[in-house]
Amino acid sequence: MNKLETVNQIFNLKTIAVVGFSPKPERPSHYVAMYLKEKGYTIIPVNPGHKEIAGMTCYPDLESIPEKVDVVDIFRRSEFVPPIVDTAISMGAKAIWMQDHVIHEEAAQKAKDAGLMVVMNDCMLRQHRLLCS
Repeated sequence: MNKLETVNQIFNLKTIAVVGFSPKPERPSHYVAMYLKEKGYTIIPVNPGHKEIAGMTCYPDLESIPEKVDVVDIFRRSEFVPPIVDTAISMGAKAIWMQDHVIHEEAAQKAKDAGLMVVMNDCMLRQHRLLCS
């Protein structure tokens, strides 16, 4: 599923909602998102427990985001993926990225069937460093 062409197309998109963005700098969701922000991407934190993370407005869920989202980057356990994918589809996102160890074949297929690009069980930071640096 993680085709090089798909990964490169996703990196051409600019607005990334990070579902499960942690305020803790040592957590992967935090440092991956901050890396992508440093590389020029618009990052939108999604975490119901916070109003702001790293100086950015944080939304409780994808539905609350008032702007267009290109990529939904998922840092949640695999069992929480299906409703996130459903919302991403309904809001017109172009891509789903499931981070390391986040795997949900059925949700990935549903996203692909709806026309979204999908990467599963991989790290955006690692792939960006490999392909774009």
